Amino acid sequence: MKNEILSGLTTALHAVARAQKIEEGQLTLPLELGRCKNPAHGDYTSNVAMQYAKTFQMNPRQFAEALIAALPAHPGIAAVEIAGPGFINIRLASGSDSAVLESIVREGDTFGRQQAEHPQKILLEFVSANPTGPLHVGHGRGAAYGATLANILRANGHHVDNEYYVNDAGRQMDILALSVYWRYMQICGSDRVLPQGIYQGDYVVDIAREYYARYGDKHYRAPETWVPPHPAEWSAEAIDNGERDAWIDAAIAALKNTLGETDYRAVFDAGLDAEVADIRDDLQEFGVTFDRWYSERTLFTDGRIAEMLGVLRARGYLYEKDGAQWFRASDFGDEKDRVVTRENGITTYFASDIAYHYDKYQRGYDRMIDIFGADHHGYMARVRASLAALGLAPEKLDITLVQFAVLYKDGAKMQMSTRSGQFVTLRDLRAQVGSDAARFFYVMRKPEQHLDFDLDLATSHSKDNPYYYVQYAHARTSRVLERAQEEGVSFDAQTALAQREHLTEPEEKTLLRELARYPDTIAAAGAQMAGHLIVNYLKDLAGAWHQYYDAGHKVLHEDAALRDARLLLTHAVRQVLRNGLDIIGVAARERM
Repeated sequence: MKNEILSGLTTALHAVARAQKIEEGQLTLPLELGRCKNPAHGDYTSNVAMQYAKTFQMNPRQFAEALIAALPAHPGIAAVEIAGPGFINIRLASGSDSAVLESIVREGDTFGRQQAEHPQKILLEFVSANPTGPLHVGHGRGAAYGATLANILRANGHHVDNEYYVNDAGRQMDILALSVYWRYMQICGSDRVLPQGIYQGDYVVDIAREYYARYGDKHYRAPETWVPPHPAEWSAEAIDNGERDAWIDAAIAALKNTLGETDYRAVFDAGLDAEVADIRDDLQEFGVTFDRWYSERTLFTDGRIAEMLGVLRARGYLYEKDGAQWFRASDFGDEKDRVVTRENGITTYFASDIAYHYDKYQRGYDRMIDIFGADHHGYMARVRASLAALGLAPEKLDITLVQFAVLYKDGAKMQMSTRSGQFVTLRDLRAQVGSDAARFFYVMRKPEQHLDFDLDLATSHSKDNPYYYVQYAHARTSRVLERAQEEGVSFDAQTALAQREHLTEPEEKTLLRELARYPDTIAAAGAQMAGHLIVNYLKDLAGAWHQYYDAGHKVLHEDAALRDARLLLTHAVRQVLRNGLDIIGVAARERM
């Protein structure tokens, strides 16, 4: 119905424009149509009169009158009224609200999904955590949001490819290799304590054990033969002035030299392969899958980095300084220029990132979306700068930042640190609250909003737990339909549509309005890239169902016509709850 109303408003707008001799090119603002917050004011409302009043040089209320006069008649519209400064409120005809039941019965699992007028081919990159350790709860939020966004965009008629960018080249991976080898030395009998600044977690020990099981002590080199001297503990000053990082780089170089290219690669790949496999398994168990795992290393082997640097050089955006190559990022709004090739000839992380985005553009996508953690805030300007410098359209790239999630248990904040190994993994979280509850809570807030994740609330069986509240509504509808079967009631949704006029109770009308709002919610979530809108909707629909159920309206009524109408309504609520939960990657529960 919403689309029909929008079509009518568009027709009216153009009719008034012709009468007033307004050029069609001036009618560029998108028409907005939303649900009335208060049902007493009608079903739909539009601010089109206020949007275009200035263009038509008319008072908004006067312009609204002209639009209403030109609005085509529609049997589903009972009344059109002007409210406030010029809002156009539309009230649907009696019975129109129950028409949504026919759509739900006909479309089933696909109800709410849209056919995009201009479908896009979209590349969605998210998570992309360095494979240097298990995923933590912050990565989990990015994973839940990204997977939900992919589902939302697909539900709006777009083709979406999910991609994970594997940072399998660079310093962090070398640090992991050093950490694995150090644990390997300990397994071989070394008593050297693990230095600060490299990865400390038990997962590193597990990788080292697997490495030892494969190679034995074949690759063992006594630490005194290659490890640069280092203190037992780095002072804060030494850390701040870079002494610890310099030692780590020296230790990596020494290990490479000692082992040789082949054996060092074996250590490196042991860490890389183990962590990529762990991340992939963790995400799959979380219900998050990717169409492609893109290797950073391929940017070097396929010549993408060299090609990208060649384009920047040809366009005049590279220069030499102090033996390094610099990108003129400041020409495009970045706070400073950026190094792309160090004085030793090694390209920077940033060079790889530019090349990766350059490659994305070459693959023919209409739109690309990057989902990063909040710590990448400064990254946005330099990425857009690089795209502009390459002659690509920065507006084709959307960058969304996801704030961190902070866990609370027994009212206390839980601490997290990656290098020390003292962090709460996504696996730990899922073990405590379940994957479904975790997905629900992760998507409950806007991605740019800070998230306090209360573990006690997420596992509680109370109406204060939104996950439980929604699932309980689905379980209740399922139980009603199950009880009908147990009592021998013959119910067919298609046949029951003939009885929908019996749904006259205020709580039934509220449920019908909520059900009709679902397709609009899917569309809004797609336009705003907002998974939380789906969660908010599910809470509203669940609340309306609980209110209806708790009001004592008997579904299995003695009157067969009323019974079938209420079973139809129950079936519809159950279907839409299930559809919405599916969008956010949560399985609908039959029992609680």
